[in-house]
Amino acid sequence: MPESSSRKPVADQAESDAWFPSPYSLTQYVPPKTDFDGADYPNAYKGGKWRILLIATQERYLEMAGGEFFSTGNHPVEMLLPLLHLDSAGFEIDIATISGDPVKFEMWAFPKDDQAVKDVFEKYKQKLRKPLNLQEVWGSGFDKNTPYIGVFIPGGHGVLNDVPFSKTVGEILRWADANKRYYISLCHGPASMLAAGVGKPEGSKFIYEGYKVAVFPDSLDTGANIEIGYIPGRMPWLVGEELRKLGITPVNSGITGETHRDRYVITGDSPLASNNLGKLAASTLLEDVATRG
Repeated sequence: MPESSSRKPVADQAESDAWFPSPYSLTQYVPPKTDFDGADYPNAYKGGKWRILLIATQERYLEMAGGEFFSTGNHPVEMLLPLLHLDSAGFEIDIATISGDPVKFEMWAFPKDDQAVKDVFEKYKQKLRKPLNLQEVWGSGFDKNTPYIGVFIPGGHGVLNDVPFSKTVGEILRWADANKRYYISLCHGPASMLAAGVGKPEGSKFIYEGYKVAVFPDSLDTGANIEIGYIPGRMPWLVGEELRKLGITPVNSGITGETHRDRYVITGDSPLASNNLGKLAASTLLEDVATRG
């Protein structure tokens, strides 16, 4: 059987019982180029005040239900294409991880022939290698004058490790909701919405109850992703299932590049939505800051 046809996950030699996706799964999920078709924003922001806070995972290994590790991290396309659009729209980007340790990437998902993605990766490489410590960014708390117009949390299975359980992420999301700032995420990234319930004031409502989002479908993580060897076993928990428990409704059943906006929440269904999400987020934020000044 040709190597590229193998559906067996590939051992990660850096860690015991850790696995990369199978060669076959990569032929199904990782095209050499994205659908990026330009990021031209004639009305790009030049005010210098409003910024984006990008919260990434510093975690590489996701422990699966059977105890094996999935060698994961942040999905490069899901981070870099929206980042490219937000950057082109004129916004300064602050990149942080919970501990300040380097951002981890699923480099096996990098589109090797996509020059635009390569260029934005090089532009932000040092910020990705030496991100801010999120707790230090939060400090003693944000207020109405804090200049983050949006909080962007990209996907990749690695986000399930730390971000949904972070009290600091929860405080930032509740601040964003209270101050009409945007939450931007896609694929598995909306798992981070769970953090809004971590440390929330007793008796207060979960801020995203009643919202609709585009998110990676649980059916793929329980079915095809295991069958083709993209993940090495059963998931420890399912994003859509946990979101539904909190009153959040996924709007998509498959992955088609769908995006969705519900108030100040902007989401996408998968890596296929990365370009669309970037466009939607950039245009939405530019329209908003034009009125905020």
